[in-house]
Amino acid sequence: MKNNMIDHGRAFDWGCTSSDYARYRDIYPEAFYQKLLTKNIGTKGQKILDIGTGTGVIPRNMYRYGAAFTGVDIAENQIEQARNLAAAQNMEITFLCAPAENAQFPGQTFDVVTACQCFPYFRHEELAKHLHTILKSDGRFAIMYMAWLPLEDRIAAKSEELILQYNPDWTGCNEVRRRIGIPDAYDAYFTLEEEELFDIAVPFTRDSWNGRIKACRGIGASLSEAEIEAFEKEHRSLLQEIAPEEFEILHYAAIIVMRKKPGLD
Repeated sequence: MKNNMIDHGRAFDWGCTSSDYARYRDIYPEAFYQKLLTKNIGTKGQKILDIGTGTGVIPRNMYRYGAAFTGVDIAENQIEQARNLAAAQNMEITFLCAPAENAQFPGQTFDVVTACQCFPYFRHEELAKHLHTILKSDGRFAIMYMAWLPLEDRIAAKSEELILQYNPDWTGCNEVRRRIGIPDAYDAYFTLEEEELFDIAVPFTRDSWNGRIKACRGIGASLSEAEIEAFEKEHRSLLQEIAPEEFEILHYAAIIVMRKKPGLD
């Protein structure tokens, strides 16, 4: 994948980091899922499409609440991991390798579409229209994002400094609390229903934080195997110096829910 607005146009491939992604990026605390439930996202009886599903983090973690999930992603390795993880837990979730912008479903199929941690990567002119078509008449589109706050968390800041030494093009650094930006393409098809920002502390060990950092776009999805190996060696050494064995990293989370406009089908 390549986007001139992301990492100064440097190519990245989430499929290259699928094994680490599956192991280390399933990190959303229960409070995150409870927020979604309070917004009637993921409740029993709903049919939900999770776009950019990756290893199926959202469908797998919300499966117990009773919604029927389908997940799509363009990376075959990610979908393979999602299927294996769901099967290991005896979850009946459909995972498909397909671009979200034209994944083939009949009109008015889904009650909700979710997109977690992936919204900037889509072709929005195509996606907005397509989601309007496959959502039911009162359907909703929920967009979620969570990021650490390096300006307020010393460990996160030091890890970011090291990422930038290995990948100066990475633009995922220096996050601050901000609402999710919605491109104008969605104005014709959706109305804003609600949005929320909230802080959340995420627990890690040195190993799991190293894995989380290694599985980020700036390292695992962008660098060569030799570069990743060198980074990991240096990062583990850094964590031995600055972090206890167990700690929390301060994050913020953002959620936006939009409702389908009527009368355009």
